[in-house]
Amino acid sequence: MERWEAINAVQRIQDYIEAHIYEPITLNQLAKAAGYSQWHTTRIFKELLDKTPFEYLRALRLSKAALILRDKKPKIIDVAFDFVFDSHEGFTRAFSKQFGMSPKTYANNPPPIQLFMPYRIRDYYLTLHKGEKTMTNRQSNAVFVQVVERPERKAIIKRGIKATHYFEYCEEVGCDVWALLTSVKEALYEPIGMWLPNKLILENTSSYIQGVEVPSEYTGIVPEGFEIITLPACKMMVFQGEPFDDEFFGEAIEEIWEVMKRYNPQIYGFEWADEDGPRFQLEPQGYRGYIEGRPVRQLNKV
Repeated sequence: MERWEAINAVQRIQDYIEAHIYEPITLNQLAKAAGYSQWHTTRIFKELLDKTPFEYLRALRLSKAALILRDKKPKIIDVAFDFVFDSHEGFTRAFSKQFGMSPKTYANNPPPIQLFMPYRIRDYYLTLHKGEKTMTNRQSNAVFVQVVERPERKAIIKRGIKATHYFEYCEEVGCDVWALLTSVKEALYEPIGMWLPNKLILENTSSYIQGVEVPSEYTGIVPEGFEIITLPACKMMVFQGEPFDDEFFGEAIEEIWEVMKRYNPQIYGFEWADEDGPRFQLEPQGYRGYIEGRPVRQLNKV
């Protein structure tokens, strides 16, 4: 019980920081959100997230600032003040320490960088202890299915060793790959987890990987430890479930997998074509429902 009290307190701090990211934040405010003393607040936050509250706050502000510099080309001094830095110089020092380059250099030609994208601590522990809270009275939800065309494109990927799903991949590679992929400016879509077709799996590498798709003519930077592969044009049958509470993402994924297992694409003039491209999953986000896609090929009409 004490452990969960600490987890919920740290979650309240995370929520407070997210809601007030553009405002000055004091340790006293964070302690009030947590419901503990300033000393105890700092201790449990560091214990659970491996950063002090202000290390966490600064890393998060700098990562959000980097995305604005990448996409909107604002004045650097405006970004510094928006994220509660006292001066251009202070922001530049902090940004350079975090990302290894000045904000001006980054804004002029943004390479992939390691963003700080923290997980929600409560959701993380609920995932570890799924038995402590289960979905009650959950009805079978509707699933939206559509077929989309994917043109030939490239993908910046990082392979694992033997991973067949997300959790094994994180154990082999780490959970910070997503943050770097999110920073790729030329990305066609958001990062994805992928199950590669056999022809794209190298010897002694995993079938499950993470990557981000970029245009076929991409010639930009490929981060160290990553590689770039070509994905042929294909059709994808995309399954999207209904919105769900974030802590129930595991159940939402399982629901879609059950639907896909029973689904017969031939009824609609298609067949599974798993060698045509990777099956993929988007990051589970409750507001939009879980989304997964599988390659299909149109059946010849008689």
